[in-house]
Amino acid sequence: MNISTTRNDIMIINMGPHHPSMHGVLRLIVTLDGEDVIACEPILGYLHRGMEKIAENRTIIQYLPYVTHWDYLATMFTKAITVNGPEQLGNIQVPERASYIRVIMLELSRIASHLLWLGPFMSNIGAQTPFFYIFRERELYDLFEAATGMRMMHNFFRIGGLAIDLPYGWVDKCYDFWDYFLIKLVEYQKVISRNPIFLEWV
Repeated sequence: MNISTTRNDIMIINMGPHHPSMHGVLRLIVTLDGEDVIACEPILGYLHRGMEKIAENRTIIQYLPYVTHWDYLATMFTKAITVNGPEQLGNIQVPERASYIRVIMLELSRIASHLLWLGPFMSNIGAQTPFFYIFRERELYDLFEAATGMRMMHNFFRIGGLAIDLPYGWVDKCYDFWDYFLIKLVEYQKVISRNPIFLEWV
């Protein structure tokens, strides 16, 4: 007859990150005595770079290039919230054209962020083909590069406006991207959201 016994040894376990593709997220090294946590060592990951500490020694204008590192998939959003605060506090009016360009850039940034979430998500659940479909849409990053000079970490928004106006021909390229991308959205729906295997996995 086997008698089950409980162990009283100290156990050290890792909580997160749950998958290698989840870089930069919080990891906890937890020491357990039975069910009691007796020690915990947090590992913050690579995306946490002490931005608040950096901000303590800089003016808001000096700090603007740093905020794009908060979320490297949607850098326009971090820049927008950083410039919106001083603009509202100082009652600074942003020119109408700059406001429209900001909205367009924020929407493009949102699409880029969603695409770069969807591709690795599909790969993580075992669907490799949609992962490669997502990375076809590089024209979106060409638009960012044409407007800001960088494909990622765009330092484009400024307090009261933008760093520079859009280059000649950028609007036409943006229209071309929309025409192309709307067709691809239908394809994504067929391959992903209407796929019975995907719906069963998720």
